[in-house]
Amino acid sequence: MENNVVLPPTVEALISRICSEQSQLPLSRSTKQALAQKDEESSMKILGKIQMSGINTTFDRFLMFLIRKESNDSPKKRSNPSPANSPLKTCRLMMNSPGGDSVSIGSTSAPVTPTRSFSANASSGGGAEGWSPQLVALGELEFRKAFLILSYIGQNRLEEVIPADKIRSYKNLAMDEFERKVWDSLGKHYAAIDRVKSLEWESGKTYEYHCHVNENGSYRFKGPYFEKTRSHLQRVIGDDNVLSVKFERDGKSSVDSGSDEFKKVAKEGILVGLRRYRFFVFKDGGKEAKKKDRTTSSVKCLFVRFESHASVDDGKEYVLSGKTVQEARSVFMHVHTLPSMAKYMARFSLILSKSMKLEVDLANVNFMEIEDIRCEGKDGSYVLDKDGKHRIHTDGTGYISEDLALKCPRNVFKESIAGGANVEIGPIVALMGEAPDMKSTEFHHRVPPLLLQIRFFYNGYAVKGTVLVNKKLPPQTIQVRNSMIKVRPDSNSSNICTRNSLEVVATSNQPKRTSLSRNLIMLLSYGGVPDDFFMDILKNALEGSQGAFSNKRAALKVALNRGGMEELVAKMILSGIPLDESYLQNLMSIMLNEERKGLLVGKLPITDSYYLMGTVDPSGVLESDEVSIILDNGQISGKVLVYRQPGVHFGDIHVLNARYVKKLDEYVGHAKYAIFFPCKGPRSLADEIAGGDFDGDMFFVSKNPQLLDYFKASEPWVEKCSTPERPSPRPSDLSDEELENELFDSFLRTRFQPSYAMSAAADNWYAIMDRFLTVQDSSEKELMKKNLECLINLYYEALDASKTGKKVEVQQELRVVVFPHYMERDNSFKSTSILGKIYDYVKSYQEEVSKKEVRKLPCFEVGVLEECREKWTALYEEYRKDMQNALNFPDKDQKNAAANAVYDKYKKELYGALELAERQRPVDEICNEAIAIYNICHDYAMKIDDVGKCGFAWKVAGSALLNLNASQRDENTLLCVPSVLRELFS
Repeated sequence: MENNVVLPPTVEALISRICSEQSQLPLSRSTKQALAQKDEESSMKILGKIQMSGINTTFDRFLMFLIRKESNDSPKKRSNPSPANSPLKTCRLMMNSPGGDSVSIGSTSAPVTPTRSFSANASSGGGAEGWSPQLVALGELEFRKAFLILSYIGQNRLEEVIPADKIRSYKNLAMDEFERKVWDSLGKHYAAIDRVKSLEWESGKTYEYHCHVNENGSYRFKGPYFEKTRSHLQRVIGDDNVLSVKFERDGKSSVDSGSDEFKKVAKEGILVGLRRYRFFVFKDGGKEAKKKDRTTSSVKCLFVRFESHASVDDGKEYVLSGKTVQEARSVFMHVHTLPSMAKYMARFSLILSKSMKLEVDLANVNFMEIEDIRCEGKDGSYVLDKDGKHRIHTDGTGYISEDLALKCPRNVFKESIAGGANVEIGPIVALMGEAPDMKSTEFHHRVPPLLLQIRFFYNGYAVKGTVLVNKKLPPQTIQVRNSMIKVRPDSNSSNICTRNSLEVVATSNQPKRTSLSRNLIMLLSYGGVPDDFFMDILKNALEGSQGAFSNKRAALKVALNRGGMEELVAKMILSGIPLDESYLQNLMSIMLNEERKGLLVGKLPITDSYYLMGTVDPSGVLESDEVSIILDNGQISGKVLVYRQPGVHFGDIHVLNARYVKKLDEYVGHAKYAIFFPCKGPRSLADEIAGGDFDGDMFFVSKNPQLLDYFKASEPWVEKCSTPERPSPRPSDLSDEELENELFDSFLRTRFQPSYAMSAAADNWYAIMDRFLTVQDSSEKELMKKNLECLINLYYEALDASKTGKKVEVQQELRVVVFPHYMERDNSFKSTSILGKIYDYVKSYQEEVSKKEVRKLPCFEVGVLEECREKWTALYEEYRKDMQNALNFPDKDQKNAAANAVYDKYKKELYGALELAERQRPVDEICNEAIAIYNICHDYAMKIDDVGKCGFAWKVAGSALLNLNASQRDENTLLCVPSVLRELFS
């Protein structure tokens, strides 16, 4: 989305300086609009305060607070007296402002309404000759409006359902009004339940446009939907130029059904109104994508727009104008230089990574390629792998200068900043005995992330891996190793201007609560860890969770270990809401049920253990059996156990010596959270642990004394390939047409003939390993071990099959007939291994909590103003319809996004903003309406005997209710970040 608000150069310069000095993201368009209403002197004064005082929230939030505060303090401030008959007329809510000052919620300035500058970014398409009047009219609308009309007509022809003048009559409507009118006239008749009723049209979120192609070649559109994250592809060409295409077959169709029609669609492209989209890239999302929605394929196929005849696109610059598909791909990287077809799409799909773009002037960056550190034998000679290539210690990791690292916020994960939100808490003093020391959070803006997992697109290069902050590098420097370079530039393609970008996928973040896994439990059990060790952890976890219903500290610990709704649980507890409150009890039950689902599959919480991103020791000090580990309080020393998911080999767990390396400080300073491996020895330690590398791999690290006392390590895994690589043409040897045919055929195979080798190898490994851990006969055990080693090799080959092009198969003699009962298969046997015991114990554990009765808290059971009751009774009925529509989405992420958008709508109705801290309405109106909401929801919940219906009150009016509760206790709220609470209650 373009950000074209014009501010004075001095103001822009100061904004840029604050972003750089305090590691803040650029201001949003709506915030810049609000600042543009001020004169230059006032703007510089406000920004000067921010520069001097520092930012403890976000730049956007702090700046908006100061802008409103200045407006409120001006002589023109409007008074909003509360009604005389209000039962809450004397209520004064105290809360912490984004700037850290304690302020009273009172009259506010007029709301700043954000607007969206939308550009179709299209190429000129020549005229509208030969097109129907309806399509010509559709081409006059901005794309999201045109797409919504096409979405709402289902599979009907546009010309048959709406006249051209009707389309034009919608042109200048605001999006929410546009959507309502198009739904009433088209959607409710043709789109069934596929309504896109959103309040996020102007939110700046990513638009996703979907197309479903049937096996007869027909297609229909759905969306647009909204996502929080954005990919490099979307940033370069714009959301509206990317079409997510799902090719679908009937469940009874044959393997080849629809293939010819699908290929025809790929060859001719997809017409979206007067725009033509062509096949561009696909990616198999794997297990993570399947977890989100098990009903659809995890393979994502994207078409992008090349041509347009829409008048709205005329004369607008578009990056892919006049390019062939191959030339268009070269805008991102010179992917045609790769040696095989398998690598072609595996590497090109890097442009789909959900990432955060660093605002770095790459023209002034010193981009350097440095050599990998090779593995050496005892005689000093270089060690070769099975393919005759040099083994290396530094696979996937390079360096970045401190000034560039400081441009990246800490705690990044897939474009989001994890755990960055403050928690407004109530009378925590009574719970803890003293307020938490905010200084202990080390909230220091000048400490960069230690490691950045990146995607770097630069002059035809595509780089993937991690970069370690290196204080010794000169400013504006990035050093990447040969192992990080996945695509190299083609000197013959220098005439194509590539879109360069430094993208951050994740940073090395503070470890969360760590749990074991099924694989790890089995390997630890094989290594000598007794069953009692695991069962003790399990029993303590179950007993502790049960105590959460009656003990505030136990309840808070459980809440802080999780995300999502559990943040509300923590806020309610810390604001003094009693544990027996109806909705709080309901949330606790849901939360603990999820905890037990995790325990059922072996996710046992373990102390003194962490998941850390890995890299290589830059000092060269560490020996071949040593590591260095940096946690909250610096480097640790002593024996540690190190493992990497999804390791299944007996030797995938190493016992290593953690060592303090003073020289590391010269490179990383005070940066935290990583494990450093040595660059000495005949083989990389990461490679010995399930074939790991350093392009972002996370390693399980434990200094748990009991584990270390029990466990005995085995010899590490050595790769033994049993599957030959399939012959593959070089992409550069194919014509453009041949290349597109090969790529789309590859997509169809991946989509409709997926390999199940990896899951088959894993499932059979579980079954045999389970028996292997309990059987006593030595000869039988020896045979099992041989089969396990075969399955391990096949599993690791299958993990890399998308890049190698191998067709991995699990032979029949390695497949079992029955599986352990904890795998919940029809054909099962009763397992007596540790995983079987864990499963049985959790299943037998009964929660002694009766059905939740809906009751009101006395502090909120007060008189409700009739005008408030009437207003929110109507709004609550409207909310129930809105939420029903939101929950119709099949995809879990879309469903959650739609539900959150519904809550945001009613928050805006209550606060005039999304948060109480940014309120645009008088405090007494908010107080009265919050009480009305609470009583209306609870009355309805009592009527239908469903405590879950209380959720609307807490999710919409929760902030106001919690502050009301605190004020009635005559206590102020405190401000705290979740990481501090986790530290205090861990």
